[in-house]
Amino acid sequence: MSIPNRSKENYQKEMDKLLESLTPGEKPRLLLHSCCAPCSSYVLEYLSPYFQITDFYYNPNITPESEYRHRTEELQRLIREMLPDGDVHFLEGRYEPEKFFAAAKGLENEPEGGARCLKCFELRLREAAEEAVACHCDYFATTLTISPLKNADHINAIGRRIAEETGVKYLASDFKKKNGYRRSTELSREYHLYRQNYCGCVFSRKEAAQRYSADKQISSTLGV
Repeated sequence: MSIPNRSKENYQKEMDKLLESLTPGEKPRLLLHSCCAPCSSYVLEYLSPYFQITDFYYNPNITPESEYRHRTEELQRLIREMLPDGDVHFLEGRYEPEKFFAAAKGLENEPEGGARCLKCFELRLREAAEEAVACHCDYFATTLTISPLKNADHINAIGRRIAEETGVKYLASDFKKKNGYRRSTELSREYHLYRQNYCGCVFSRKEAAQRYSADKQISSTLGV
């Protein structure tokens, strides 16, 4: 899978126009793929006034399973505490790490953000789109674009292609805009959310450990 060229499209402005066009009092149904509680916090706060949201947790990339379960529980807790009126419905997908490893085969040495990540995005977004069809949702979207480490152009290109194939509309986004990422960190502190130090897969975990080791070595050398 090739990496798309960076576009000049303003996804945030496009989303704001869409939200303004929605009929007051009528909320379309949105299937929101969530990667974790911290990333979901701002997105749920931002979108819940406009949509009936099914928060879909499908992340077969996460390793080990104990980490997967921890992140699942944190997302459920966030929804209960931040949106206690039941406006957001939590739906857990299947934990299928074998599907992630099959998609990543041959790309194990790719850097984070490279071709392996594109395969992972597609795996999760395709499952979200298929679930959106099954749930009769009007749109599907993902929280992945809130991360400063993830390219919204790449994610949105995949989402739009899958939308054309499945027939369900994709809500393009760049949730890091309008201080979205900063707001997510504020909400994480407010709700005492577990903030992981790696994306989720065994490969990103290894990269995070290497970065930590390198930083520690530099600090030691400098006497910090």
